[in-house]
Amino acid sequence: GSRPGGLILKDLYRSIGWPLYKKYGHAYDAFKLCLTDQEDIFKGLPDLDPEVVEVLTDYIKKRLAPQPIKIRADVEVTCFTYEGIDAVKESLLAGTELGTKESPIKIKLIAPPMYVVTTSTLDKDLGIDSLNKAIEVITEKITEKGGKIDVKMAPKAVSQREEAELAKLMEQLAAEAEEEDGDEEEEGDADLA
Repeated sequence: GSRPGGLILKDLYRSIGWPLYKKYGHAYDAFKLCLTDQEDIFKGLPDLDPEVVEVLTDYIKKRLAPQPIKIRADVEVTCFTYEGIDAVKESLLAGTELGTKESPIKIKLIAPPMYVVTTSTLDKDLGIDSLNKAIEVITEKITEKGGKIDVKMAPKAVSQREEAELAKLMEQLAAEAEEEDGDEEEEGDADLA
């Protein structure tokens, strides 16, 4: 067990954590500096093995690297005029076009008329802002076409757990839709005749 990562954590904290704490007020703040490469935070710790520094730096970058935040809004979009579903599609598409490289906007159908609008971004406020703008554009477009939008959940940051719940809901709805499709087909054909 002589590999550099196998150092006893307590010793490591004594030789790194405390000195950094004294200098930066908190080891975490020092580690954040390490992320941006603004400063070699381990420079003032002469008795550190360069290999340890490398392992640590790598670990810090993996653990503290900013995680993209998922922003989500739920909307119901309906249009019962002649253009119907095309108007809905066009409006939603106009919303996705507001996405940027930093904050791309995706819109998925949960089950008609419910859609989920999402973006992933490092900047929560920017993400919420871009979804609000997308909803404004969707509202404008769908209203022009004689349809309407109902915001069921305003844009907010969502956790992994909420994401998992949404995925489960979508699977359930898809399964139900498949069952219903089986029933509807015969009726649908009769209408066309």
